[in-house]
Amino acid sequence: MAPSSTIRGFDDYLQSLPPITFQRLYQQPATALAIFRRMLPSLAKIFVTTLLYNENPIPLADLQSWVRPESYREREDAFIKLRRLHIIQEHSTNISLDPIFKRNFRLALTGGGDHHSFGVPVTGDDKKKIDISFLDNYAANQFDCILHYMVEPSGQRQPGMGVKHLLDTSGLMRRHERGHPKITQSGFSFILQEGNAQIWVLLIQYLEMAEDLAMEKTDVLHFLLMLGSLGLGQAYSVATLTQTQKKMLRDLRDYGVVYQRKDNSDRFYPTRLATTLTSDVTGLRTAAASFSKAITSTATSVTGQPQDPSEDRGFIIIETNYRVYAYTNSPLAIAILDLFTKLGTRFPNLVTAKLTRGSIQRAIANGITADQIIDYLRVHAHPIMRKNVLILPPTVVDQIRLWQIEGERMKTTPGFLFRDFVSAWDFDDTVRYAEELGVLEWKDAKRRLMFVTRTEQIFDYLKRRGEQQQKAKALAA
Repeated sequence: MAPSSTIRGFDDYLQSLPPITFQRLYQQPATALAIFRRMLPSLAKIFVTTLLYNENPIPLADLQSWVRPESYREREDAFIKLRRLHIIQEHSTNISLDPIFKRNFRLALTGGGDHHSFGVPVTGDDKKKIDISFLDNYAANQFDCILHYMVEPSGQRQPGMGVKHLLDTSGLMRRHERGHPKITQSGFSFILQEGNAQIWVLLIQYLEMAEDLAMEKTDVLHFLLMLGSLGLGQAYSVATLTQTQKKMLRDLRDYGVVYQRKDNSDRFYPTRLATTLTSDVTGLRTAAASFSKAITSTATSVTGQPQDPSEDRGFIIIETNYRVYAYTNSPLAIAILDLFTKLGTRFPNLVTAKLTRGSIQRAIANGITADQIIDYLRVHAHPIMRKNVLILPPTVVDQIRLWQIEGERMKTTPGFLFRDFVSAWDFDDTVRYAEELGVLEWKDAKRRLMFVTRTEQIFDYLKRRGEQQQKAKALAA
């Protein structure tokens, strides 16, 4: 399987699935609920709840009339998302919910049935008491091991072979013929993401590998979305799981998503990484920062060292002479700094470093961009630096960019070129819609050319516009 060149989000992945897959997914109430919670914008949720207990289709114009004219873009985005997830069915000018989604979403809200879609809790006590604090520490250490390996592959902490294979296949790491693998540009973007997005990146790649692992992809998706509906600290029975899902437990332990005392244990525990899979709670930049708020200040890691909350509060000070002072004792934070700085002295709670031409160009040669370095420094800036109008010194920001453009003179933007418009009106109307969506990069009205970064919504718009024109011609005839 070829490594992917970009980080693919869960939303994009799910919307790329064929309709038959959604028919299978919506057979489970937990999956219907998870997609409603995780995938839909607020306006789309209002439309779904309105249609949920209407037995007959209702006019599409009635739903559209609820939205103010100035919110036209939000309304179109909501309907496009519902169409792409195959949640609605349109009959001429009327609209209704997909019957399978409707039935099982009702079950998810009201309960009933013997589908075991939300897992089967185990009431008996385990031999070893498992509490939330233990699960948080376990998940944090498992996931921290993955992140640390990405920035320091030769370190002592090494994840399992399955995790290493996934990182190579996903393009987050690049393996050379000799020596250890290195983090890629996509990998550094991954490091900068918040915890929920990070775990979904890994799980999506796991889904892509499902067929190679002799797993049913729909079954894998069912289980991942079910985990988001389970309770933290509660044990769940393994007996009701399919063979694919039992096999998944062994792999998900390596990611810190679930905890299982032994391979043959009759129960498993979802960790905080699992229970937040379908949650809207975000805002923390990394998995380590997410757990620093979840774990009490007295909690310690497996190694016995206190948890370092520095990543959460900001720990980097930068001077105009390019010197960097990082108030942290986190091995992961120090390893990340080593990717684009020249490390100097290390004290118990402080590391000194310096941004140099050589360190920045070394990072760029490994696929890390200047904007990513600047973003990382800005996000993790010390509270003292946040008191300034400009968080980072402008001279430092400009110099980082200058060091990058020394080796490049062009910037590429991936996208799609539209041409051969039938009329000026067709071109102008399509350009206007692309501008409203915020995907237009360039246009040439004289030659009727336009360049956009995304095409899905534009294709839907052109299709609907063509259907409306055909209906108008039929009425006129």
